[in-house]
Amino acid sequence: MSVDRSKAPQFSLPTKFALPAPQQFQLACGSNVFYFPTPGIDAVKVEVIGNSSRSLLPNSQALIPSFTLQMLQEGTHKLTSQQLAEFFDYHGAEVYPTLSYTQEGLSLLCIKKHLFTLLPTFISLFTEATFPEENLAKRKSQRALSLKLDQEKPSSRAAQLFKKGLFGPSHPFGQEITEAHISEITPALLQAYYQDHLWKDCSLFLSGDFKTQELEQLLATLEQLPLKQGAKKQGLPAPIAATASLLEDRADAVQSSIRFGAWSIPKHHEDFPALAVFNTLLGGYFGSRLVKNIREDKGHTYGIHSSLVELDEYAYWVIAADVKKAYQEEVFAEIDKEIQILRTVLASPEEIEILKNYLIGQLFTKFSSPFDLIDQFKGVYYAGLDFSFYEKRFDYLKKFTAADLLSIGNRYFSSSDRVKVRVG
Repeated sequence: MSVDRSKAPQFSLPTKFALPAPQQFQLACGSNVFYFPTPGIDAVKVEVIGNSSRSLLPNSQALIPSFTLQMLQEGTHKLTSQQLAEFFDYHGAEVYPTLSYTQEGLSLLCIKKHLFTLLPTFISLFTEATFPEENLAKRKSQRALSLKLDQEKPSSRAAQLFKKGLFGPSHPFGQEITEAHISEITPALLQAYYQDHLWKDCSLFLSGDFKTQELEQLLATLEQLPLKQGAKKQGLPAPIAATASLLEDRADAVQSSIRFGAWSIPKHHEDFPALAVFNTLLGGYFGSRLVKNIREDKGHTYGIHSSLVELDEYAYWVIAADVKKAYQEEVFAEIDKEIQILRTVLASPEEIEILKNYLIGQLFTKFSSPFDLIDQFKGVYYAGLDFSFYEKRFDYLKKFTAADLLSIGNRYFSSSDRVKVRVG
C-alpha cells in the first residue's frame, strides 16, 4: 500500500485512557508495597518513602531531616563514605534521598543482575549510619555557601518570601532558613532523628522485570528494613493572615523576580480538573495568555509560568517570572488584567481546541515510560487518590467548554487576597 506523503496524517484524539494498577503487597510490619512490572527493561528501582516528621521538631531544627538523609552515605559501622561510594559506583548503582516538606525516604536504582548484591549494603543505610563529625562539618560548610548563594539569587529569594507571605514567618512552610539553622546541627541530633523519626509509616514502590520467585525473594529481603507503623502525628499550625506585599529592592539589579498567588484547592477537590485547565490557559504552557501578553507581545520576560502547588494539607496557585525591572509594576497589572479577562470573556473555540489537544497530549506523555507510571502513581497516592484521578481528568478534558472555565475562574480567582512578591 502506497502512502500519499503530500497529505498530513488525519488527526484524531484518543478515545480511551486506562492505566494498569500496580500489584500490591504488604510487609509483616504493615508497610504497603506497590510493584510495577517493567517487561524487557533491565533497570530496577526500589523506593522506601515515609511521611516527614519535620512538624515534630522545633523550627530551629528545620534542616535536621534533610541533613539526616544526606548523611546516610557518609559512613556506616562497616564502611566509610569513600568505600560506600566506590561500592555503589562499581555496580553502576545510584542511591539517593527523597525529601520534600511532606515525604522523606531513600531509593536505589540499579540493574537487575546486581540487585541482590547491593541490597544488604543498601539496607545497612537504614540501621547503621554513623554521621561522622568531620563529614558533617563539610556538609554544613557547603550548605552555608549554598544558602548564601540562594539569598543572592532573586528567584530563590522570591520563592522563599512568597511562602513566608502566604504561611507566615513562624510556620514550618514559611520560615526563612538562616545560618543559625545550620549551626544548630550536631551528630547527636541527626542520630536522634534517625532513630526516632525516620522509617515510620513507609510505603515501598518497586519497578523491575521480576519473575514470581525473584519478586518473592525481593519482598523477603525487604522485610529486613526497620520500618514501623503508627508514627506520632502532629498537626501543622494554621497559617497566619497572609502578607499582601513583600518587596525587596536591589539597587544594582536590572531584573526583578516576581511571585503572585493565593490559596487554592487540593487534587481531591471535585473542581480541581477544571481549575487545572484554567491555570494552564492562564500561564501553564507556552501558548498561555500570560506568555502571549508579557513575553511575546511586550517582551518583558523570557518566561512566565503559573502553577498549582500542594504542601501537605495546603494548596495554592502561584505565578512566577523574572522580568525587566523597569516594567515590574506593569507586569503585575497585566497579570491582573489577564485573570480578569479569563473570568469575564469566553475563550474562542479555536483557543479551547488548541488547549484541549495540548492537555490531552500532555497527559499521555506523563506515562511514556514505566518509571513515569510509578512517579505519577505516587503523585496521587499521597493525595489519597488512585489512578482513577487521571482517568477522570481525561474524561473532563474531552468535554470542557469555555463557559466551564469562566465559571471556575470566577469561583477561585475572584478574591483580592493575594500575595505579591518582588525581589530586584
